[in-house]
Amino acid sequence: MAASLATQSMLGSSVVAARVTGIRKSGVNQFSSVKYLPGTLQRNVSLSVRCMAKNEQQKDQSTQPPKRPRISTKFSDVLAFSGPAPERINGRLAMVGFVAALAVELSKGQDVFAQLSDGGVAWFLGTSVLLSVASLVPLLKGVSVESKSDGFMTSDAELWNGRFAMMGLVALAVTEFVKGSTLV
Repeated sequence: MAASLATQSMLGSSVVAARVTGIRKSGVNQFSSVKYLPGTLQRNVSLSVRCMAKNEQQKDQSTQPPKRPRISTKFSDVLAFSGPAPERINGRLAMVGFVAALAVELSKGQDVFAQLSDGGVAWFLGTSVLLSVASLVPLLKGVSVESKSDGFMTSDAELWNGRFAMMGLVALAVTEFVKGSTLV
């Protein structure tokens, strides 16, 4: 602001006007009320203007978030051995199966093998199809599991819970087979 005021008063002064136009005017300034300029402003001042604008391409690249790698939505890639679906689906089924096996064992007193022979196979197949389809639909649409994990319930926690549930279900069946009766 001060530089702007000094420039305006300098351009409006009769001293600068006389130097620029070569004509001597009266001591009264026609543009501003300043009649006296300090010695530092009376000399020839060269002004230079610098453009600080950035290239639009550089500006656009810096404001966009980095692109994440595109995940494959092909059925064969999703269900591949190292794909995102097999361990998650098996883990989810094991979590449901382990809790259901313990609940039925506590309520009816049946071991895992008795539960399977008493109509449990139909429930197992129905639950397997339902959870598999529910797990595959988002993956086939391109939604990654990591993008939906927040806070306490992360995708890694789900994997570890599924692994422990798989081991727990196998341990429950082996223990009941060796013992010859229910665990609880």
